[in-house]
Amino acid sequence: MSRWLANAVSRGEAINDWLSPKRKQSLEQLQQARWPTRKTEAWKYTSVNTLVEAEYSLLPGSDHREVDPVAGLNSLDILFVDGVLVSGLVDFPQGLSVASLADAAEEQRAWAGQIFSQVKPAGHYFGLVNDVLATSGLLIDVAEGVKIDRPIRIICRQSDGCESHLRILVRVGDRAQVTVIEDFTGDEKSFNTGFSEYVVGASAMLEHYRIAMNTGHAVSIGGCHFNLNHKSELNSTVVGFGSELSRLDIDVNHLAEFALAKLNAFYLLGGDEVFDLHSAIEHIAANGTSEENVRGIVADRARAVFNGRIHIHRNAQKTLAELNNRNLLLSRNAEIYTKPELEIYADDVRCAHGATVAEIDSEALYYLQSRGVSKAQAQIMLSFGFINELVDQMPNQHLASWLRPLLSARFARMETT
Repeated sequence: MSRWLANAVSRGEAINDWLSPKRKQSLEQLQQARWPTRKTEAWKYTSVNTLVEAEYSLLPGSDHREVDPVAGLNSLDILFVDGVLVSGLVDFPQGLSVASLADAAEEQRAWAGQIFSQVKPAGHYFGLVNDVLATSGLLIDVAEGVKIDRPIRIICRQSDGCESHLRILVRVGDRAQVTVIEDFTGDEKSFNTGFSEYVVGASAMLEHYRIAMNTGHAVSIGGCHFNLNHKSELNSTVVGFGSELSRLDIDVNHLAEFALAKLNAFYLLGGDEVFDLHSAIEHIAANGTSEENVRGIVADRARAVFNGRIHIHRNAQKTLAELNNRNLLLSRNAEIYTKPELEIYADDVRCAHGATVAEIDSEALYYLQSRGVSKAQAQIMLSFGFINELVDQMPNQHLASWLRPLLSARFARMETT
């Protein structure tokens, strides 16, 4: 056991709150589980050695307390700094209930206790860590039949030297509609785990975003986990930048018929950064549909890892599922590890999967340069074109417009030698 984990377990044993019985179960599982190494299949290409002897402050930093608005988004902004709720729990529309994890009322605790650690698979090592240590977070409840027009934007910022563990629990009632944006940022040496669990009711619609922009020396490990019911609709977009260690797990469970899940993800890496994306889609019921498109651009000496799995259970007949991973290498020193998987036990399904790794088209690059475009700008244009299709597919174009200059600035800093 690492020194950091030993300290974390000791801290977890001392927590006494309304989630303590569930924390105890996760703590027991954590103590029995093995620390992830390169011999652990799920961590084969991503080392967590940086956490073995790490020490972080549990006190929040004093910076980053201003919210940067997204033009035209008109979102309900909730700000956490180093895991501490700073602002935002006011003025919610009728039919939307939002409470902090620590101050939830008895009624909120009742439904949240049924979700906590039940949507997220038990095998996620740092998910267990989050179970044990996350005393800060949100409970979001959307009433049946209610459409929330304003997006809920959860802004999570990390300060230098700080550690935080955040948990988000969301219940979307039958026939309800809501947009949730999980916005994680921070470029200084820090460590955070941020996990969210969603239960989407029958005929309900969830528009979801995970903006994973922890960069530099930040260590960020998290997950987004979804249970879909009869005719539920999920449209999720993941945007990732690399850091010293960035890992994100996505799990989607089709629990009832005619559920629809669309997952788009793209990530941009440079320097010595690492971004590790694992996704698992479980088709348990019949007549479900899943479409997953993942694109990565990797430069310098960076390393990208993608493991996508679609599991069609025996009773999931009439399933339509597709998984596609495309990658662009901008440097001969960059690394990409991709592993798309299909596991099918039903005999009446339509499924496909594929992966590609390529370099920038030299002819296209030459064409742009022959028209007076510099090589650096031409590479930015071609790289942006590689992911622009997924940016255009984002349901909220205000968020897409906010992202485009951030992506362009990111491309400009990525070396291609």
